[in-house]
Amino acid sequence: MVPGDETVRAIREALELSPENVPLRRHLAETLAGLGRLDEAEREFREALSRAPDSQEIKTGLADVYLRQGKTSQALVVLEDVTRRPEAPGRAFVLYARLLWARGDVPGAVAQYKLGIETNPDAADRDLEEALGLAHDEEPGEVVEGRLRASWQGTPPPWEAEIERPRLTFREVGGMDDLKEEIRVRIIYPLQHPELYRAYGKKAGGGILLYGPPGCGKTHLARATAGEIRAGFIAVGINDVLEMWVGNSERNLHALFEQARSNRPCVLFFDEADALGGRRSDMLSGSGRHLINQFLAEMDGVGSSNEGVLILAATNAPWHVDPAFRRPGRFDRVLFVPPPDAAARAAILRIHLAGKPADRVDCEHLARKTEEFSGADLKAVVDAAVEAKLREAMKTGRIEPLATKDLAAALRTVRPTTREWFATARNYALYANQGGFYDDVLKYLRL
Repeated sequence: MVPGDETVRAIREALELSPENVPLRRHLAETLAGLGRLDEAEREFREALSRAPDSQEIKTGLADVYLRQGKTSQALVVLEDVTRRPEAPGRAFVLYARLLWARGDVPGAVAQYKLGIETNPDAADRDLEEALGLAHDEEPGEVVEGRLRASWQGTPPPWEAEIERPRLTFREVGGMDDLKEEIRVRIIYPLQHPELYRAYGKKAGGGILLYGPPGCGKTHLARATAGEIRAGFIAVGINDVLEMWVGNSERNLHALFEQARSNRPCVLFFDEADALGGRRSDMLSGSGRHLINQFLAEMDGVGSSNEGVLILAATNAPWHVDPAFRRPGRFDRVLFVPPPDAAARAAILRIHLAGKPADRVDCEHLARKTEEFSGADLKAVVDAAVEAKLREAMKTGRIEPLATKDLAAALRTVRPTTREWFATARNYALYANQGGFYDDVLKYLRL
């Protein structure tokens, strides 16, 4: 056993004797994060936060883990809350600065970074300072977008994204029947019956924005959409587009749309859409606005036709998406992806149990006990049950099949991760529901 594993084992044993010890649980989470075991660290930070919901240090640690996992929307929600608090730790401002820098908001990142090191000089991040042009041998006053803009020349041409050919279809997606039908009408049928849509003056193309809590299958559904029509699939993340040199991000975005147009039919899928299409009114930098304007121009097909290019996007933070994206011809269909219902949860459990030794697991019984669980949460339940069986097999040398009781025991160790999202979404649905944008959320919450 490596030293790190021994440390984790010792802390877990101590927690079994003192499960309510929040500092010890936080220490376990930080140790796991330091070892790169980010999924486990996230679970422990969440557990610690459930026992100390006002701890800004624990929230900051959770945000750090989110950022390292690429979960930028979740990190943004946490950091926006923490940095508004008078007791916010300096590290929270530095993490927020890193997130703003990744989004292309250099002035905002500089401002947050300065707040962070003023609050706690030990929170300094030399790599981020270098990226922001805040090295100690430079004058802070010289850090302006002009410095960045002057440096982009001579950079290599935009890279080409990998085009997938997914074999996944809607059959492998548990539940979501209404969403699947909406996508069929909006995207699939126009390609399968072009003459009917042409008769009514409708083109094959357009955009759908999927929103909802993390882990509920938005990306899975987008990939299955491409598989249904045997189309190419280009998955776009924020890191694929954003660069620190002004102008390069817009060029990368244009290159992605051109690549999709050259490989029609093609599904162009933007994950973390709020990072690329955030509200222009919230942005301090001109570069962020330029990127959004470029995105809108590409969606409108200015200078090029988008027929046969199917644009899907997913976000966990729809409240950060610029309203201009929801105009007709852009993301004019905005679909709420809720946690799976009981029938879908049973189907998802069967999918995750496929190929594993299992003895007549009662998935319907388990589904009734997993209300509010996302698809990712259900996968975590199956993984936890498998790990417990593996530990037994290591001791006995026998492979025993998974039974209902094994998953029920694992269920007690996993909490639904959707609750935090709904706590935030509920406020927007109640107090910022212009045009009925969040009506589906209100319906789901029975408000």
